[in-house]
Amino acid sequence: MSRRRRGILLAGLALLLGALAASDISGREAALGRQVGPLVDVVVAGRALPAGRTLQAGDLAVRRVPSRFAPSGAIARPGELVGLKLADPLAAGADLTAAAIDRGDDRPPGAPVQAGERVVDVVATGSAAAILPGSRVDVLVTRDAGGAGGGRTRLALEDVEVLSARAVAADDAEADTPRVAAALRVTVRQAVYLAAAQSFAREVRLLPRAAGDRRHSRGDLAVGDSL
Repeated sequence: MSRRRRGILLAGLALLLGALAASDISGREAALGRQVGPLVDVVVAGRALPAGRTLQAGDLAVRRVPSRFAPSGAIARPGELVGLKLADPLAAGADLTAAAIDRGDDRPPGAPVQAGERVVDVVATGSAAAILPGSRVDVLVTRDAGGAGGGRTRLALEDVEVLSARAVAADDAEADTPRVAAALRVTVRQAVYLAAAQSFAREVRLLPRAAGDRRHSRGDLAVGDSL
């Protein structure tokens, strides 16, 4: 084999190995991205802040983190916090969540609910862009078609308050379906129902309601797999 031909073969082999290495790195990056989820905005303290400070725009910064690592109750937009008072001191770079805000009342430490209410965390189908803290949602529950009575989708809860919400990464099989992790203010009975639905139902879906819409449907609203 001539020296020139040997050189061409070696160059071709080097290019092939380089392409394989790049493909492997790209595949690993994609797999890691699916595990940690898309990047989301999280508001943090832009400087050290004392307790009782009324927050200004210059006190706040935004950090982008994978959705899996976003703290519960995270705030995505600094404008939601401007003018509010800080409950406790924060170091520069610390996450500024709903729990860090002084609500100006005398409630003892604990969940932001009244007697008889509970906070339940659900991971459901829904858009984090439309399901925001302070908004209200309806909850649809779809059970498996293999169960008694076949598949059935039911309007399980109406007019439920959202305390916090953030986007979560979807499984590969549902990559085009938006998913949201939300904390909801509910009654004890509703909390038990939602816990069971998370374990046994095929899908839990949150439907955002229009601001100020407090109307409820009349009677049980459900649709079976026969439509």
